[in-house]
Amino acid sequence: MDEKEIERLLEKFDQSSLKNFELAQDDFKLKFSKRDDEHVVVENSATPSSVNTDGSGHGQTISGQSDAQSAQSVSQNVAEIKAPLVGVVYFAPSPDKPAYKKQGDHVEKGDVVCVIEAMKMINEVKSDVTGTISNILVEDGSMVEYDQPIFQVTKE
Repeated sequence: MDEKEIERLLEKFDQSSLKNFELAQDDFKLKFSKRDDEHVVVENSATPSSVNTDGSGHGQTISGQSDAQSAQSVSQNVAEIKAPLVGVVYFAPSPDKPAYKKQGDHVEKGDVVCVIEAMKMINEVKSDVTGTISNILVEDGSMVEYDQPIFQVTKE
């Protein structure tokens, strides 16, 4: 399977209502997944923690005070803009152009806030909230994971 076929599959999967897709051919295996935010538990590998599931599929993270304090510091008025796919994040359309949005900038729902390069394709990341960018959580040019928070936005 070549790169163009994988890109085509990824594009079709992204546009579909499928949540999971897996393909195996000989020794090649490809898996796509759209995780549901309600059932995702994120663990910080630097801080040991354990996860309990209460039977409803919702996970609870049990760890030290640092997780509890960080959860309290993120109020109901703050939303996160998350990476829709795995790739390298760039805050400007090119190195010689200004950044789409900086910390302190106002952002409208639907505004492009950054791009993610994956498999030589550039994908725009758009805001799903209106507000002010209060925090940038990753560095320009760094690798981001699926569903990783990139920006924190104070809602208006």
